[in-house]
Amino acid sequence: MANGNNANIGFEKQIWDAACVLWGHIPAAEYRKVIVGLIFLRYISSAFEKRYQELVDEGDGFEDDRDAYVEDNIFFVPEDARWSKIASSAHTPEIGTVIDDAMRAIEKENTTLKNVLPKNYASPDLDKRVLGDVVDLFTNMDMGDTEESKDLLGRTYEYCIQQFAAYEGVKGGEFYTPASIVKTIVAILKPFKNCRVYDPCCGSGGMFVQSAKFIQSHSGKRGEIAVYGQESNADTWKMAKMNMAIRGIDADFGPYQADTFFNDLHKTLKADFIMANPPFNLSNWGQDKLKDDVRWKYGTPPAGNANYAWIQHMIHHLAPNGKIGLVLANGALSSQSSGEGDIRKNIIQADLVEGIVALPTQLFYSVTIPVTLWFITKNKKQKGKTLFIDARKMGYMVDRKHRDFTEGTQEDGSLGDIDKLAKTFDDFQNGTLKEVKGFCAVADLQEIEKQDFILTPGRYVGIEEVEDDGEPFEEKMTRLTSELSDMFAKSHELENEIRKKLGAIGYELK
Repeated sequence: MANGNNANIGFEKQIWDAACVLWGHIPAAEYRKVIVGLIFLRYISSAFEKRYQELVDEGDGFEDDRDAYVEDNIFFVPEDARWSKIASSAHTPEIGTVIDDAMRAIEKENTTLKNVLPKNYASPDLDKRVLGDVVDLFTNMDMGDTEESKDLLGRTYEYCIQQFAAYEGVKGGEFYTPASIVKTIVAILKPFKNCRVYDPCCGSGGMFVQSAKFIQSHSGKRGEIAVYGQESNADTWKMAKMNMAIRGIDADFGPYQADTFFNDLHKTLKADFIMANPPFNLSNWGQDKLKDDVRWKYGTPPAGNANYAWIQHMIHHLAPNGKIGLVLANGALSSQSSGEGDIRKNIIQADLVEGIVALPTQLFYSVTIPVTLWFITKNKKQKGKTLFIDARKMGYMVDRKHRDFTEGTQEDGSLGDIDKLAKTFDDFQNGTLKEVKGFCAVADLQEIEKQDFILTPGRYVGIEEVEDDGEPFEEKMTRLTSELSDMFAKSHELENEIRKKLGAIGYELK
């Protein structure tokens, strides 16, 4: 098995399994608020209490000074909202009210969290005995000073969001993009320190988390990026805000949730990296009210599908050397309807499409339609050329329904799926790529024009070469047809035997 994969099977799963006892008959969306809220409360309280003790030990009397926490990007937690108070009330009938009051007190002290935190713990639908058991579970978490323990709640938060996405079906895809896809986008784009990262449909903020991790793993700090996001769903916007707080990422998501097309909260932003998983094939997105919008530089997107509205919105917000990585349904590669073909042609002729990656099925928990990664770049290294990758055979099945990508060096010394895709892009950009039939190919603008500006990777990479087994074709066909004939004969024998058995007990096949 791979040394690295994206299937979470550690402590975060234990948290999830134990917390599931609370679920009962609560709708998934409501239960999601309960769990992610507790994870958040545990995190900010732990960070506060650690800093509080440091200030006490320093002996300068600043332990109750709000600014002493804010300057270290730590939320100030009032006394009645600290986890010690929550834990001591775990098995009282008032535990729900205690948690709700704690959430309100934290919002009052930290204006960036106003109207963000869930306050549904006093609901009569929540079994307070079981809620107390879940509080105990979080109380007993090891919150040491190791980097692993610091990331524990973040991983738990992400894992629970992932599980909710799976349980909530199609709706889950609105707030969670699978880690394999996010990590692949980040590994290919390689965000650097002090860059601006933007996601116009940010969901729970997974793109930002992985970008911060990438920078941190390359000798930077997770806070060394400027994060800008927008989300139209109120609950998802709140999830993203909490996710960034847990990760210690200072993010600008605007003062409220808003529709990106109608109320662009970052109108003047020019981002170095844009990463997104916009809603697939969104219809009725309001084209009739945005026909003359400045963003439609390459053509007005059709009213029935927002794919090219998203693409053009992102290009509009791109810095002069900026890069985009986004997920789209495969239809965007070849659609000619309602002017989409002309828009795609114009974008290609502007030399913006750097790479296209066809993904395998079952990477998403709820979406079965085939999807593709688009990489759009201003000021490409390889002018007039586009990389095509057919990755449909990559990955492995975690279970019957879900596929995942490997990462890191594998047991046999080969590169994991994510690393292989990133290296293929690196080699292409450096001009050292060796094309592999059935996997990757480079095409210039003339070749793409010959394909009517259709970007389906299979048209360019061809069919994988199969190693010749040395058996002449005629001999192979003679052998195979003989084997098939024997199988047919055996099938007839079995059929006759079954008929006899059924006839013996008074039944006859018609």
